[in-house]
Amino acid sequence: MPDALSPRLPHATGDGRRTLVLAACLMATFMAAVESTIIATAIPTIVADLGGFALFSWVFTIYLLTQAVSIPVYGRLADLYGRRRVFFIGTGLFLTGSILCGFASSMLALIVFRAVQGVGAGAIQPISATILGDLYAPTERAKIQGLVSSVFGISAVVGPSLGAFLIEHLSWPVVFWVNVPIGLAAVAMIATFLRETVQHRRHQIDWIGSLLLLIGVGVLMIALVQGLSLERPVLLGAVLLGGCAFALLLRHERRIAEPMLPLELWRSRVIAVGSLGNGFAGAVMMGVSAFLPTYVQGAMGRSPVAGGLVLGAMSVSWAAASFAGGRLMMRTSYRLAAMVGGSCLVIGAGMLAVMTPANGPLWAGTGSLVIGIGMGCCSTVFIVSVQASVPWRQRGAATSSTMFMRFIGQSIGAAACGAVLNASIAAIDPSASNAVDRLLDVTGRALMTATERAHLTDVVARSLHHAYLLATLFAVVTLLIASRMPPRLSPQHQVPDAPPR
Repeated sequence: MPDALSPRLPHATGDGRRTLVLAACLMATFMAAVESTIIATAIPTIVADLGGFALFSWVFTIYLLTQAVSIPVYGRLADLYGRRRVFFIGTGLFLTGSILCGFASSMLALIVFRAVQGVGAGAIQPISATILGDLYAPTERAKIQGLVSSVFGISAVVGPSLGAFLIEHLSWPVVFWVNVPIGLAAVAMIATFLRETVQHRRHQIDWIGSLLLLIGVGVLMIALVQGLSLERPVLLGAVLLGGCAFALLLRHERRIAEPMLPLELWRSRVIAVGSLGNGFAGAVMMGVSAFLPTYVQGAMGRSPVAGGLVLGAMSVSWAAASFAGGRLMMRTSYRLAAMVGGSCLVIGAGMLAVMTPANGPLWAGTGSLVIGIGMGCCSTVFIVSVQASVPWRQRGAATSSTMFMRFIGQSIGAAACGAVLNASIAAIDPSASNAVDRLLDVTGRALMTATERAHLTDVVARSLHHAYLLATLFAVVTLLIASRMPPRLSPQHQVPDAPPR
């Protein structure tokens, strides 16, 4: 039952209305989830049209970063002003950003509009989950959570293929606009069928913590990704500013009554392992998926459809491994299931790190598939173990902490691998950065001489090789973290519900 002090639905809502609200929440969740995967197969074409290859990792990074930072703020606002109002605001920002992205005339403009999208997306998934928590009793939530998980799996499968199809037959702006009718339908259904009576709870919104986190992570990512193009005093100043922001954030979070990051939860070994493991696994996933279609199209010379199919292999195996990982941890332990997932991440990322253009899409697809198995096992084990390690009253905060680390890990993975890519291109051939834009364009590639095309293909392949070495390092760290999960702990043999000590 909903908390007596939280926004809730009147009993007169009825099963019919409740089902329609469920459908709206699933649609909204799909809309936000697919945005992280559909763009991956479109980015080579976008770079070919807008230029700015050195900036393109920011298209992923800024979306994930603004989404992560805004999630805790929206959670507090939903308790203060109700789920409906916050859902409408977030979805409105997301759709506005989506429309503007399609009209972007430069890579910098696209990055700004993606930030708007991310700020909106920070409301959609957690508020949708909160609405469903209000609607359904605890005995019904397992089934509902299965539906939500299937939406993430479907979005991961559909996203790459849909993006490739739209690029092949229409144009890249449609990749951003395809979500608009889905979002409008979700808003209309929530407005029509969701009824809530807001009984306010007093909350302190951690605006300062959110701002410090955004400054700290954002400035350090700028230093990381754009370090080669910054003057040394500017670079050192950015690193110093980011470090100071993090120091102030830690001090602030220890003092505030309702911190954005409840640090006391991290005293629990299970929560620390689950959150950090989720973060590094997210870094592997984003470090791979953000750049794999670029390798397939730029280094292998294949079509966007081929890039989508290669990335789709990860999505399919991820969905299947989520169920298999759940069964494995039921029969064995969290640690064994997490280590199986971490090992698959290492093997899959290692396959991509040693890949050459001559290996072809089959090799890339196999590496992608193995990484998907690793992600399916790791993501399931980490979230289930965290939720089971705390009492009910702390479960929301623990889940949010793990989800937050996942998004932060994804943004760091995209930024760090992008920085390695840019640095490698600059080291191999500083003049190649602008020429890579033409390599990713079918017409521009055809106009190149065989010698020029072979040289640029080699530059891209070698540079992405270095990026995948970093992704492999992230995978190794994930495996090491998984090995620190307490032994013999499983859903069948769980520690008692007690606050972290």
